[in-house]
Amino acid sequence: MAVADPPGARMFKLDPHPSGRHFLQIPGPTNVPDRVLRAIDQPTIDHRGPEFGRLTQEILERLKPVFQTTGPIVTYAASGTGAWEAALVNTLSPGDRVLMFETGHFATLWRALAERLGLVVEFVPGDWRSGVDPALVEAKLEEDRAHAFKAVMAVHNETSTGVTSRIPEIRRAIDRTGHPALFMVDTISSLASIDYRHAEWGVDVTVAGSQKGLMLPPGLSFNAVSDKAIAASRHARLPRSYWRWDETIAMNRQGYFPATPATNLLYGLHEALAMLHEEGLPNVFARHQRHAEATRRAVRGWGLEILCRNPAEYSGSLTAVLMPDGHDADAFRRDVLDRFDMSLGTGLGKLSGRVFRIGHLGFFNDLMLCGTLCGVEMGLATAGVPCRRGGIQAALEHLARPLPEVLPAAAHERVR
Repeated sequence: MAVADPPGARMFKLDPHPSGRHFLQIPGPTNVPDRVLRAIDQPTIDHRGPEFGRLTQEILERLKPVFQTTGPIVTYAASGTGAWEAALVNTLSPGDRVLMFETGHFATLWRALAERLGLVVEFVPGDWRSGVDPALVEAKLEEDRAHAFKAVMAVHNETSTGVTSRIPEIRRAIDRTGHPALFMVDTISSLASIDYRHAEWGVDVTVAGSQKGLMLPPGLSFNAVSDKAIAASRHARLPRSYWRWDETIAMNRQGYFPATPATNLLYGLHEALAMLHEEGLPNVFARHQRHAEATRRAVRGWGLEILCRNPAEYSGSLTAVLMPDGHDADAFRRDVLDRFDMSLGTGLGKLSGRVFRIGHLGFFNDLMLCGTLCGVEMGLATAGVPCRRGGIQAALEHLARPLPEVLPAAAHERVR
């Protein structure tokens, strides 16, 4: 006599839909290219052997032009939150004051982490629709005659809002004051999607993660560090062990890590970097900006409002869209998922239920964007959200324009 399976014994199905590919249009984790998935699927090798040492050294060299630096890049088996913590514990001491700005949910989370570590955070309020104001940075540092602030911390691309802060202008504001504070920047949803220049823009610690523009699953994170940051790390007194830069930088010279690395994710990173350099980073940035502009034209065509107020701060990675009054963004997202098998980003924190987010970053092309925007327009109709027709046509007209000239990859970016 057959025995029935107990309740809940059957395996959970990751994709219950019968055909076609799921559209993952959240702003990260993003779609992972088949090339990267095949690389991750390779047999694991000895992380103390010579083959692994060569792999690590190639990865670290290929990462430098992505961050646009010639300095060290420390890689962790961790999420972006780990890289946040590493940036702080390697450079600061208990009770140090830092200057931060409320640009959205992730700036708020970084603040909370800093406070849990024993730092004193001056958190400048914001409206979640604007980036960091360089003039306000300058004013705050001018007031700090005693140089109490040890670091200025900013999120380059706020993933919860689709707002990109103007990092070069913030650097110039810091320089005008002559303030010695370290400059730390979160690039988790901008690296390899939006132009970012660690060295040229005078950033001391750049924080990044694997699951967005680098086209990998979550699980790797990074600190690109300046000489000034390394000097600060020699005197910092916040406790650190796993997050120590010095041990990792020293072992990386031979291609190894102090702790067991995420070997198969590093295979994937090696392949993802090859893809980025084959396309050429200027072309990667142009592709993201083109898709972002097409998305914004669609949103305006629907008669909806883009959350970001300032066109100079529009994100190339994602677009956050405000729902009309009386309509729940999460109910709309659920309807789109159920009917069209497409995931859109939820509203986070104080934006919960008020916005949905369209990710257009990473492994992404014109037809994928067209499918995404069609799914949004169909979803708006089926959910009864008041909007105009014509958003798709506005996007298509932009995408149908002649492509910008494809630029060859720079010599230092070519894959050898």
